Formats: sequence, structure tokens, C-alpha cells
Amino acid sequence: MRSKNAIRQTKGDRIFVILNSLILCLIFLIVAYPVYFVILASVSDAQYVNSGTLLLWPKGFHLSGYRYVLKEERIWVGYANTILYASAGTLLGLFASLLAGYSLATPTLPGRKGIMAIMVFTMYFSGGLIPSYLIVKQLGLLDTRTIMIILGSVSVYNIILIRTFFLNTIPKELQEAASIDGCGYGRFFIQIALPLSKAIIAVIALYLVVGYWNSYFTALIYLQDNSKKPLQLFLREILLVSTESMKQQTENAEAMAEYQRLLEVIKYAVIVVSTLPVMCIYPFLQKYFVQGVMIGSLKG
Repeated sequence: MRSKNAIRQTKGDRIFVILNSLILCLIFLIVAYPVYFVILASVSDAQYVNSGTLLLWPKGFHLSGYRYVLKEERIWVGYANTILYASAGTLLGLFASLLAGYSLATPTLPGRKGIMAIMVFTMYFSGGLIPSYLIVKQLGLLDTRTIMIILGSVSVYNIILIRTFFLNTIPKELQEAASIDGCGYGRFFIQIALPLSKAIIAVIALYLVVGYWNSYFTALIYLQDNSKKPLQLFLREILLVSTESMKQQTENAEAMAEYQRLLEVIKYAVIVVSTLPVMCIYPFLQKYFVQGVMIGSLKG
């Protein structure tokens, strides 16, 4: 039943809503179908994938790609390492970024404009890979788990997001009132600012988790011990080993064709295995993600 106080829609409004809904549905299909296709291809026969006849439903259903990937012990070692790096790195990144963003949003911080300028400068100019490698080596962090947690934990972009959030969300009057009651900056940050910052915390946490989960270059450069490598490197090695094994069987044409079909399925299975955990986490953070990104974009 329509509420008496509801705003009556005109014909133009209804047409706009319908067209807008259709456009959004089309965009959703464009974005979602590649993900759906990867899942289909991972459980279908490679001949249907290569021929382009796989569209909406799996054909030649089988799980050989997943069996090949999941039987590898390295996968579980990689999962454990990646979960460790993502968890510890996210906590470290949130701790450092929230403190930095809150401090830079405090008007009484001496030299905050200069500090902000230096931090922004580092977004455009850096020493490069070789100086970074030499510093890590001199600090004794080569081939350690610590380097995997530290690198990537703090980003100037994240600090700017948090700073903007605090500037536009936490009223100055609230901090002034708390100061009059004897509340210092630390206590205000812990007891008042943080509880009001769930949205931006969820956004930064998601950025960090995804960054750590997809990271492979840091491990490729700084790690040698297989027991410390993250999931992405092991998946890369599985694909490389599978390709080399196929090349060694070139003398047997029938075996090579069968292995080629298996290799195609393995590639899609690897994508699903590596992205599934993040896809499961995102729906729980999605409402905070949208809210946190939009807060601070509107003023007044």
C-alpha cells in the first residue's frame, strides 16, 4: 500500500528509473560474466572452452583441474603463508595508517603541511628496486617473513583517505568538547574516533587484504625459502611446471593433446582457487566499503 506521504513519481521519473535499472543490469552482466565463465571453464572439458561453445552451462563436467591443483602440498603451504602475511600486514597497516591519518588531520600538529608534502612526494618519486633491495639486505631482512609483512603495509594513498575521512567526519566541536572534559588526543582517538570510523577501517582493511593476497613480486625478489613463499608464487610454479611437463611429452602427440586440455583447465582452476577467499570476504565488507569511499566526497 502506497504511503500518503510518499512522493508521487511522474512518467519521466518512472522512465528514468527503468532505463537506469536496465543500464545497471547490463553493467553487472558485463562485469560478472567473465567471473562466471572462469568458474564454468574450470569444471568443463577444455575442448568446449577452446572451441567457444561454452556459454552458460558447464560441458563435459569434471574436476580434474581442481584435483591436480589441490593435491599439491605447496598449495596449502602457500595458503598458510598468505593468510599469515595478509592478517599481520593488514593489522600493521591499519595501526600505522590510522595513527598517521588521525595525526595529520589534527590542526595542532606542528609542520603537518610539510609532512604531508613529503609524503605526497614519495607517491611520484622513489629510489627504485635496486636501492630498496640493498636496504633490505643491509637490514638483514632477506628471505624472512618480516619483509613480506612490512612491505606494502603502509600506503600514502591510504593515509590520505583516512586523513580526509577524519577531517570531514569527526566534528571539531566534538574534539573541543572532549578536550574541555580532560580527554587527551590518545584517549579521543581510541574511545571516540575509532568507533566512528568503522567504514574507513573496512575500506582500508579490504585494500590491504587484497593487496597482500595478490602480491607475488615482493616474494619473487626477496624470498628463496619455499616454506615462506605465498600462494601466488606456488600457483605460478605449478603452471610453469605443468607447461614444462607438456613440452617434454611432445613426442607423443596423443598424450600432448590430452595434457594440453588438462593444462587449460588447470589455469582456470588456479584462478578460482586464488580468488575465492577474497570473493567470500568482500560481501561482508561491501556496505562499509561503499560508505567509506563516499564519505568525505560531499561537503557542506
